[in-house]
Amino acid sequence: MSIGREIEDIARDLIKHQHDHPPVRDLNRETERRMTLADRIAVDFTRLVGSWIFVLAQLGLMAVWLVLNALSLLNHWDPYPFQFLNFILTFEVAAWLSLVLMAFNRQADRDRLRSQHDYELNVKAEEELKALMNHLMHQDEILLQIVNRLDRGDREMKRLARMLEAAQESRTETRTEPTPRPAGPERPMGVPAP
Repeated sequence: MSIGREIEDIARDLIKHQHDHPPVRDLNRETERRMTLADRIAVDFTRLVGSWIFVLAQLGLMAVWLVLNALSLLNHWDPYPFQFLNFILTFEVAAWLSLVLMAFNRQADRDRLRSQHDYELNVKAEEELKALMNHLMHQDEILLQIVNRLDRGDREMKRLARMLEAAQESRTETRTEPTPRPAGPERPMGVPAP
C-alpha cells in the first residue's frame, strides 16, 4: 500500500471522529419569554417595594398623614388611634405581600430552570469529555500504527544496509585477493598454455 493511500485512510478515520456541539441556551431570554403580564407586574412591583425610594415615600406619607390628623389642620378624617391608616397599611401589606410572593414564585421557577440548565451543561460536558477521550484514544492508535510502520521501515532499512555492506565487503575482498591459480609448473610469460 502506498504512503499516500495510508495517509488518506488516516485522515478519513480522523474525520469520522468529529462530532456536533448542541447549542447553549440563554436562560435570561428564555425566562423573559415565559413570563406572563402578571409575572412582569409582580417583578416590577417587587423591585419597587424593595427600593429605598419606596421606603422613604411610605415614611413620608405616614408622617404627613399623622401630622395632618394630629394637628387637625384639615378635616379631622382619622382620629387618634388612626384606624383608617391602620386599615390602609394592612391592605397595602396584603397587596404587596401577594405581589412579592408572586415574584418569589417567579424566582423559584427561574432557579429551577437554572438548575436544569446546569444539569444539561454537566451532561454536555460529560459527553464532550467522552468524545475527547475517544478521539485521543483513536489518535493514540493511529500514532501507534505510524510508529509501527516507521519501526518496520527502520528495520527494513537496517536489513538493506547490512546486505549492502555485506555485498560491498565481498566485492572488496574479491578485488584485493588474487585469484588462486592451479598448482603446476610455472610457465614463462607469453607462453601459451597447452
